[in-house]
Amino acid sequence: METNNQISDRYDDGIDLRQLFALLWGGKAIIIVTTTVFAIVSVIYALSISDQYKAVAVLSPSQKDSGGLSGALGQLGGLASLAGVSIGGGDSSEAQMAQEIMKSWNFIETFITDNELAVEVYAVEGWNKGSNRLQVDDDIYDVEKKKWMVEDVYTGEEGPPSSWQLFEKFSEKLVIAEDPTLGLISVSIEYYSPQIAKQWLDMFVMAINKHMQERQITKVTTNINYLQEQIEKTSITEMREVFYTIIEEQIKNKMLAEASPEYAFVTVSPSMVPEEKSQPKRALICILGTLLGGMLSVLQVLARHYTKKSD
Repeated sequence: METNNQISDRYDDGIDLRQLFALLWGGKAIIIVTTTVFAIVSVIYALSISDQYKAVAVLSPSQKDSGGLSGALGQLGGLASLAGVSIGGGDSSEAQMAQEIMKSWNFIETFITDNELAVEVYAVEGWNKGSNRLQVDDDIYDVEKKKWMVEDVYTGEEGPPSSWQLFEKFSEKLVIAEDPTLGLISVSIEYYSPQIAKQWLDMFVMAINKHMQERQITKVTTNINYLQEQIEKTSITEMREVFYTIIEEQIKNKMLAEASPEYAFVTVSPSMVPEEKSQPKRALICILGTLLGGMLSVLQVLARHYTKKSD
């Protein structure tokens, strides 16, 4: 007898699909209304989001001739290390360093400042395809008065966005990915205007090449100045000859850097003006919004039923 009662209790505790279906059918009005509201809201939200376009460029790390200058520098590497000078050209480690610099706060801030992109990066909220004009958010930037109205978190005063805010905004638009198999680097910038997305990407690639080029020239110039100081300090003929030889190679290295506009990266596939938007995925937004409304409405019906039952 006890066994039969236990089995009965198990069935009582289980879920009766017919009862569940009847319960949901009884609350069909709530489910339909809630799902419909969520579907309408998701459609309105999807239509309110401005289109964005992604410009992509594929880069390859610049390869130096290992049999020419780099080979000669390699033979002098031991002597240079004794002299306290680091001799090195652009190699894979230089390209990896360039990738990290591209993502850095300082480099992006300099890029925005040098090209005066603060308004386009932070205040623009869309693009009019017909007139080919950017749509600026009036609550952030007054175009006529050329005045920023971004509220400072600490003081509450209105002014331009901070360096960190600009960095975060631009980083959201920038994607840098490396293919470990081929060693190629994909750089993309996503923006409201397809023309500006391509323009920014070309400028960005040019900026990192120029930055790495100037960095190498400064490094080599410092080495040359240091070696010249050492020549003046020593009277040993053999050491002076070593210093002159290293200086000669450093001058060659400097000339090579100055003559290489694509110092860090060579463009394998240049960017093109994108014709199709990359986001938003409006259909996906509408489907997910509708599904969310359906699930929440079902939970609402079940919650109301079991709340009344417990009461």
